[in-house]
Amino acid sequence: MSLKYVTITTGFENYMPKDYVDLVRFGQFGKEYDIQELGTFKELVEEHPMCAGCFMAYFIRVFYASLPNPEDTIVIGTAGCARLALSQAAVPFIYGNYGDTNAVASGLKRALKIRFPDKEKDVVVVAGDGGLMDIGFGMTMHSWFRRENFTTIMVDNEVYGNTGGQESGMTRKGIQLKMAPKGKKFDKINAIELAKDAGCVYVARVAPTNPKRLAKTIKRAILAARHFGPTFIHA
Repeated sequence: MSLKYVTITTGFENYMPKDYVDLVRFGQFGKEYDIQELGTFKELVEEHPMCAGCFMAYFIRVFYASLPNPEDTIVIGTAGCARLALSQAAVPFIYGNYGDTNAVASGLKRALKIRFPDKEKDVVVVAGDGGLMDIGFGMTMHSWFRRENFTTIMVDNEVYGNTGGQESGMTRKGIQLKMAPKGKKFDKINAIELAKDAGCVYVARVAPTNPKRLAKTIKRAILAARHFGPTFIHA
């Protein structure tokens, strides 16, 4: 990691917000922490409008704490619960149109390679099941077919939680929802097998109940994507 451009210009320390100063001095930039040290350093995401106690919010907290090089990372998201916290972090965030996150990531990763040929720039898509396996299915699959070098993380809550509770392709068969009062009629999409068949070089399913494994998996996926091809995490 490098602190060359994560610094405060001399003489400006007294004018910068305290949170910003603390982030530079006591944050993750230029340092490497173990996930067990959560709470002992200034984290990349702290305040957000997500529901209290939501496991998705905790997942995102662990995600940011696990980035190999946060100062060289760009996160891409879209409509959905996750973007409420993703957009509040001290890491560049791009809000893509619903369904086109992997297309945006493809172009961005290629552009960064041209602009910074001698520096690793990590691009990570974090979106929900609707954005990646329903509305964005084509964009997701074709980024894998093309062997694009970035990581896709699907935060799967098995429902369109922001728009009334519609069933998604990732909803389990038989689950009753507002828009499926008699239960979903078809099986849950097997995203893991699709990712394997489409050419992802690293595929994993994780849960925030095991934060140590979660952190290790996120790091592995991002590092593998740099050199070998697309990686996918089903969370």
